[in-house]
Amino acid sequence: MTYEDLLIKIEKEGIEYFENNYIGKMKGLYVDNIITLNSNIDTEAEKKCILAEELGHHFTSCGNIIDQSKLENKKQEKRARAWAYDKLVGVIGLINAYKDGCRNRYEIAEYLNVSEQFLEDAVTYYREKYGLYYEIDNYIVYFNPLGVIEKL
Repeated sequence: MTYEDLLIKIEKEGIEYFENNYIGKMKGLYVDNIITLNSNIDTEAEKKCILAEELGHHFTSCGNIIDQSKLENKKQEKRARAWAYDKLVGVIGLINAYKDGCRNRYEIAEYLNVSEQFLEDAVTYYREKYGLYYEIDNYIVYFNPLGVIEKL
């Protein structure tokens, strides 16, 4: 999913979107059908990742979850991030990156246009969800170390 795809989805959902630097140290915030991103985000890839996570909150969260010391708030944060991982990376995205010649984390992150940290977090999420590997069609995707093998 591209940054533009995310913007289209936001528009279709009737969500207002703003960029400014009035949200303090936070990089993104979702409140009452409004997504605000910090305008000081360095790269388009990072901006895309944060936007996807905030959109994930629209689909998966409710209420004020800023206080991350509460277990329920942590769970909602994790669900929003998982939504973003599935939309921007996904197991099929890892396979497609492999098929297009990507052989390391940097190349995969570049291919998917996500930050390396976001890719690392997504891989950790998939390892927690599926275990050390996941088999789909003629591929085995390993999460530690990250790699894709095509079955013969």
